[in-house]
Amino acid sequence: MNKSKQDISIRLHKFIADCGITSRRKAEGYILDGRVTVNGKVVTELGTKVNPKTDVVQVDDIALEPSAIDKVYVVLNKPRAYMTTLSDPEGRPTVMELIFGVKQRIFPVGRLDYLSEGLLILTNDGDLANMIMHPKYEVEKVYEVKVFGHVNEALLSKIRRGVMTEDGLLKPKSIRVIEQLPNKTWLEFRLNEGKNREIRKICDAVDLTVDKLRRVAIEGLNIQSLPVGQYMFTTRKELLKALGLSEHGEKIALRKFVSAKKTLNVAKVARIVSKTARPADDKKFHSFRKETYYQTVASIKDLKMRQAEEEATKKAESEAAEKASQFAKTFKRPTRKDYGNKN
Repeated sequence: MNKSKQDISIRLHKFIADCGITSRRKAEGYILDGRVTVNGKVVTELGTKVNPKTDVVQVDDIALEPSAIDKVYVVLNKPRAYMTTLSDPEGRPTVMELIFGVKQRIFPVGRLDYLSEGLLILTNDGDLANMIMHPKYEVEKVYEVKVFGHVNEALLSKIRRGVMTEDGLLKPKSIRVIEQLPNKTWLEFRLNEGKNREIRKICDAVDLTVDKLRRVAIEGLNIQSLPVGQYMFTTRKELLKALGLSEHGEKIALRKFVSAKKTLNVAKVARIVSKTARPADDKKFHSFRKETYYQTVASIKDLKMRQAEEEATKKAESEAAEKASQFAKTFKRPTRKDYGNKN
């Protein structure tokens, strides 16, 4: 290979991402799985470089051509109970079923799990996807998380110091209490890395049980005016502007999401709710975790239905007894005259 060809060689996983097939990270997985060929030969080494002008690259026997791909950028407010995948082997609905009128193959940037909701970007721009997901670009993601019980300062301090999990030390950029309900608490998490299920793993590590999780912003990009289940098209230029990044991923402007929700004084709130709400790390809330959530909800519904039936039966019996009592009061008792002259 001559020098001019070497100058335009790029890493294989970047080339695949540039062609709009998937993100760089997932492209690496395709390579390791043996799904990629270069000039007819299977390549499984991640450091492989290719020349876009001369090498023929195929993924799953489909030839890639970056210049033939029109870039598409979609911002979606993902609803709960949708998979953040292109398809699901279990037949569950995916976010792709919410998007219409897009001929190009687009993919979700990062993921929100099945029970999570909120801001999700879908695109076929692998380079931009990499900027959003890779830790080195330090793109901040903002989440609002509702947990069971009331959260005290000790729990917040433990999370701020970082917790050890199977993935190593996990530590949010920041965490604060933004709303207190009778027996639940809304928290705001800010992350730079956003590893897979990071918030749920942090909460599990300190015995917090998540009720709802939604991503509300990525840097300056937010979904405050976008209803759940709706999406809008945008451009690479507008996304980079909202993220405060240059074309090459350099931080050129501060584009932080500023929440309208104020930070609550945890000590004051605790004095109010501690008598009626359980502590958030109470293990009795574990039955509401993801693994047993639907069984627990079904059990609660069944219990409420039985209670409603019992109350209805008691009410019907009470009404019947009341009617019988009223009838007894109006019934005319027989007198001596009613039986005739006994003399």
